[in-house]
Amino acid sequence: MSAVDGEVCTPAEVKRARYAVAAVFTVHGAVTGSFATRVPWIQDHADVSTGQLGFALAFTAFGAACAMPLAGSVTHRFGSRTALRGLLALWTLSLVLPALAPNLLTLCLAMFAYGATAGMADVAMNALGVEVERLLHRSVMSGLHGMWSAGALIGSAGGTLAAHLGADARVHHALAAAVLTGLGLLVCQWVLDIRPAAGEEPPPRFALPPRSALLIGAVGFCAVFAEGASLDWSAVYLRDRLESSAGVAAACTTGFMLTMAVARIVGDAVVNRFGAVRTVRAGGVLAALGGLLIVVADRPAVAIGGFALMGLGIAVVVPLCFAAAGHSGPNASQAIAGVATITYTSGLIAPSLIGGVAQATSLTASFVVVTVLACGLVAFAGVLRGGERTGGKVSPQAAAVPGPRP
Repeated sequence: MSAVDGEVCTPAEVKRARYAVAAVFTVHGAVTGSFATRVPWIQDHADVSTGQLGFALAFTAFGAACAMPLAGSVTHRFGSRTALRGLLALWTLSLVLPALAPNLLTLCLAMFAYGATAGMADVAMNALGVEVERLLHRSVMSGLHGMWSAGALIGSAGGTLAAHLGADARVHHALAAAVLTGLGLLVCQWVLDIRPAAGEEPPPRFALPPRSALLIGAVGFCAVFAEGASLDWSAVYLRDRLESSAGVAAACTTGFMLTMAVARIVGDAVVNRFGAVRTVRAGGVLAALGGLLIVVADRPAVAIGGFALMGLGIAVVVPLCFAAAGHSGPNASQAIAGVATITYTSGLIAPSLIGGVAQATSLTASFVVVTVLACGLVAFAGVLRGGERTGGKVSPQAAAVPGPRP
């Protein structure tokens, strides 16, 4: 890929692009938060059972997995700025679709479109984050994903207020989509405009992930599995196993989300100091310790501490996996799409697998599985070595990159 539209990229432009892509991550997260809080309303409006709702929600990951490999060819054809502007707008506007669905079939179709646009925008914005990181020569991906978490919390707060007021989700999501689409179009004008170098062959329209992405994706799989299990089952764990109140159980889940958001925002400083591999290994130790506390907990406070450690340990893993994928080969979008597909799959199967193990044995045994996967972060962190960034501030020589970049 060439430099920004074939021109030299100054330090000020790189800094501005970093803030712009951080705002894009926030907008992307706000869509997710806005949707998640209105799922009960959507279920009632579509008149579907809990099992049917779970079936429809699976189409989100299915749509993302099908569409993400297309992101590289879209970016190549239109350039990174135009591609992100269009894909992000499609994603924000897709927020209105689930609430309009009157039955199971239309809800499945809506969730497929919702997931497809989410996945393609996800790949495009992460590829731009990798380019900013490449120019700055230091880690920024953890902070970008922290902004996504912050956006999700903002969106969920707005959704909680709308639900409390009894607002129709169709109206709520239409207003949210309009605001977020406008914000997305505004901030996209300042992201990097990466275009193909002269004579560069376009990637296949539907590209399978390279082998390097599979190994990196396996690390991301472990982290996202633990994240999905904790988000969906932490409240149930405290209520059913430790007999805590509904308020304490809900607070555990909220605390887990906040721990991850804060850890991601400050995580870049840790990565720049110690490197990706050591950071993930240390995170794996913390996550495994948290899993152990969850398994042996005899009171809610111990389990809450375990979930907090779990969130702290896995927070930066997925951002570092995307960064490592983007630095692993000449086509960042293709590699990131491969890693994202694996992580989306992990997020899809984790809640159901945890439930299946709990049904066959116990919920405690389910989190033994989570703890074992957390140990995998320690064992396989070395595959992220290619994504390590050197510390230091951007220099004019580093930021001014004319012509093709490696």
